[in-house]
Amino acid sequence: MSFADRLQRAWYEGHPALALLAPLEMLYRRVVTDKRKRFMDGLSDCYRSPVPVVVVGNITVGGTGKTPLILWLIEHCQRRGLRVGVVSRGYGARPPEYPWRVEPEHSAAEAGDEPLLIAQRTNVPVMIDPDRSRAVRKLLELESLDLILSDDGLQHYRLARDLELVLIDAARGLGNQRCLPAGPLREPLERLDSVDAVLINGTLTDSSSGFGFALQPSKLIELSTGQVRSLDHFPSGQQMHAVAGIGNPQRFFTTLEALHWRPIPHAFADHARYSLEQLSFSPELPLVMTEKDAVKCRAFALPGWCYLQVQAEPSAAFVAWFDAQLDRLLPPVHL
Repeated sequence: MSFADRLQRAWYEGHPALALLAPLEMLYRRVVTDKRKRFMDGLSDCYRSPVPVVVVGNITVGGTGKTPLILWLIEHCQRRGLRVGVVSRGYGARPPEYPWRVEPEHSAAEAGDEPLLIAQRTNVPVMIDPDRSRAVRKLLELESLDLILSDDGLQHYRLARDLELVLIDAARGLGNQRCLPAGPLREPLERLDSVDAVLINGTLTDSSSGFGFALQPSKLIELSTGQVRSLDHFPSGQQMHAVAGIGNPQRFFTTLEALHWRPIPHAFADHARYSLEQLSFSPELPLVMTEKDAVKCRAFALPGWCYLQVQAEPSAAFVAWFDAQLDRLLPPVHL
């Protein structure tokens, strides 16, 4: 187990050694709090887009289901007749230049796994740049859009936003509720009081903590052929190799178990890069991975390798709330 894995376990399960990190935590809290205050007070440059910007982000380190929610938001807005674009940091991407427009035919090494997934699934314009405000400017130079979604970027205050949506994993919660490096929080817990909505990934029950939100498996897709297979393609009790390089790999393994399969878990670091040798497991069994991992493995995928596609299902209350926000932010669209 790596040091990062041990530290993350301590955040959620507790460890007395975390007390030694209290001085660093205090320094971190001061830095992030002062940074946000400078932007809120107008003391640092902040770009205001001419079209509304919705940030989908985390207050914790690690995955919480942002990409599936962004896919749902895109489809929901398109059903309303809205033209949607996406900006992202493009973590791990190595494009020729920034800002860089992601096209479906690009490689994950060039575009980043999550931006490429979004481009391939939705075909909406996607722009990556560590400076998200610059990404928005470039996107609006190239496209006429009604709304921009920012994949992550809650702490990127150089980009003004009209809505902030924060996702929290229901199983892991907020850990020990301490800031980095003594806990998993990117900002102090009080930051949640200022966001527009909190969604709890892993429950469809709304509560005082936030709107319910779940990820539901929808289909299996073979990497090498694109052939769609139903969720009963594998019989109950089927053993398989399960590959997940996401923020919370256990969520994927649990999903496979809920489908009554028997996954042999192979957890990798978030945004991991793969080779055929890394994924040549023994014994020889079916291999199922996440869609985020699949965009990095198509070039060398063996016949029969599949990825599980999941769909976000936010609660009815969130859908009604989000529609009300769109009505507030945007003029009526005549279809």
